[in-house]
Amino acid sequence: MENLNCFEKGLLKYLPSQCFEKLISIKIGIAGCGGIGSNCASTLVRCGFRQFLLVDSDRVEASNLNRQFYTDNQVGYLKVEMLQQNLLEINNKLLIQTCQKQINSENIKSILGPCDVIVEAFDNVSSKKLLTQTFLHTDKLIVTVSGMGGYGDCDSMMSRQIKDTFFMVGDFTSEVTDRVHPYAPKTKIAAAKQADIIFNYYMQDCTHCI
Repeated sequence: MENLNCFEKGLLKYLPSQCFEKLISIKIGIAGCGGIGSNCASTLVRCGFRQFLLVDSDRVEASNLNRQFYTDNQVGYLKVEMLQQNLLEINNKLLIQTCQKQINSENIKSILGPCDVIVEAFDNVSSKKLLTQTFLHTDKLIVTVSGMGGYGDCDSMMSRQIKDTFFMVGDFTSEVTDRVHPYAPKTKIAAAKQADIIFNYYMQDCTHCI
């Protein structure tokens, strides 16, 4: 393989070349670039995925920094632009598109439709339902999250397979509210579990051919 950077040369110590070729062909949509989306994206980059669509209309706030993949000098800037910048620091060969829009029923198919995988990382229930209803019966791999507020009892975080291409991650009880706050440990565990589901899905597929 030619034109690999330092990161990808190191990655190929662990990944068979056939698997790496598969991973870099997959386009992943990150629907929401907060605590779940930003951390899931960074983990997926370290797994070897190269193509991403980052969707979020918000800007980085100081209250995000306790759990999201941003730094204090990025406060006030668009999340999709700062996440793109941070991901490229891991692997400068990434192909990243950004979308600074709020997802709704009129634009969700045109925005996320071209993706092979969708990471659901929205803050609000209505957006979660919209994404699920829109893509549940398609061939896209969908990984959603439900319940990752508070701290402690991290062993309650689990993965559930609803159908062949639809998974849910979380403890399914501790939603973030005015009284239940988000912290780094459970947020990053949920994000890592989402990334692991996606990585495992494609690694199983490609290792059958080795």
